[in-house]
Amino acid sequence: MPAESLPVRDASLHFRLLQQYLVLLKKYPILTKSVTSGILSALGNLLSQIVEARKKAKNGDSTSEIDAAGATRYAIYGLLITGPVSHHFYQLMEVWMPSTDPYCIVKRLLLDRLIFAPGFLLLFYFVMNVLEAKGWEDFEKKMRGSYWTALKMNWKVWTPFQFININFVPVQFRVLFANMIALFWYAYLASVRK
Repeated sequence: MPAESLPVRDASLHFRLLQQYLVLLKKYPILTKSVTSGILSALGNLLSQIVEARKKAKNGDSTSEIDAAGATRYAIYGLLITGPVSHHFYQLMEVWMPSTDPYCIVKRLLLDRLIFAPGFLLLFYFVMNVLEAKGWEDFEKKMRGSYWTALKMNWKVWTPFQFININFVPVQFRVLFANMIALFWYAYLASVRK
């Protein structure tokens, strides 16, 4: 018995949202990835704030209000940096290391982990410092205090996910896949940069 297909208007909300996302991704790839990155980066920061507030409340410490400015900084970073930079990086990776190359799996992972990750993390620290309107001394202090720790954690956490992402996820979905992981990663970064 053949399955009956449903008209789009009768489809579930999730399916319609996914379908609309795919249309936007095809029509406006960089803008769609940038907006998605901005939203998920802000949510990662908010997640960090909520987790931190719950820890403080559990320990009997006073909790502060949600820092909307912090979430806004992460949204700006995702919108202006993460989305476009990641889009172009994954596109270039396809050109530089096509899947026809027998060593592409290893080359892609090494490029991502040893070149892109340290540079992107450095860019994150720098842009956040600028968005926080802090000076060069503060940037140097944060770099000395937590960059190496954050980079090692990046290598531990991101390596298996990026192995999957850059080798098995279709290129048009790589930024979205990374954004889903980054939702939790930005929560970690927000706590480690303090």
